[in-house]
Amino acid sequence: MKLLEGKTALITGASRGIGKAIAVRFALEGCDIAITNIVDDVEFQTTIKELEALGVKAKGYVSNAAKYDDSQRVIDEVIKDFSRIDILINNAGITRDTLLMRMTEDQWDSVIAVNLKSVFNLTKAVLMPMIKQKGGSIVNMSSVVGVSGNAGQSNYSASKAGIIGFTKSIAKEVGSRNIRCNAIAPGFILTEMTEKLPENVKKEWADKIPLKRGGTPEDVANTALYLASDLSSYVTGQTIHVCGGMLT
Repeated sequence: MKLLEGKTALITGASRGIGKAIAVRFALEGCDIAITNIVDDVEFQTTIKELEALGVKAKGYVSNAAKYDDSQRVIDEVIKDFSRIDILINNAGITRDTLLMRMTEDQWDSVIAVNLKSVFNLTKAVLMPMIKQKGGSIVNMSSVVGVSGNAGQSNYSASKAGIIGFTKSIAKEVGSRNIRCNAIAPGFILTEMTEKLPENVKKEWADKIPLKRGGTPEDVANTALYLASDLSSYVTGQTIHVCGGMLT
């Protein structure tokens, strides 16, 4: 039997990168997939078709995860369409990098809203359905810079650090209901965004990492699979660093 057979996962921001890799990995393990994106574009529709081609039920929802009411609507629609949500992956995120002395209020507010408030919005909305189901797994996407900080990313680092504190708190609140809540802190992951960096910059990053390479979206997806499945049935409130030893 596949690890996630008979389960339904909701993954935010899953049109590309880490979110898409998680959706594909889960589908290969028999999981039905609901994904969200802020716009209905070609990338979004292509991802849905790719997931359906893997033999699972897949559906996309256009939603702004930073909006409270919109998040509740999406949870209601997924429950209506799939009957349940066993796994929530809070993956939606943005960056607006700049030094604090140059950072605008909008650059701060938008990152906090999309990266941190969205986690509150979706987690709060999914709790009652999971309580009724008598179980569930919530996985929040943090970052190594939420642990270490990073110059030029005070907004992003703050949002990702907030996710870690939120994760620990929720794990304590709902553990007695058989709902687990964990976080993943990726390091230097080779996505469409990082591929645009000059080769010398990527090499400089890799040289700082004990495993001497950047990670892949699939590396993160494998960790998400572990946390979403029953393999981690006694793991909650934890943050797993997927960083090649960067913070060791």
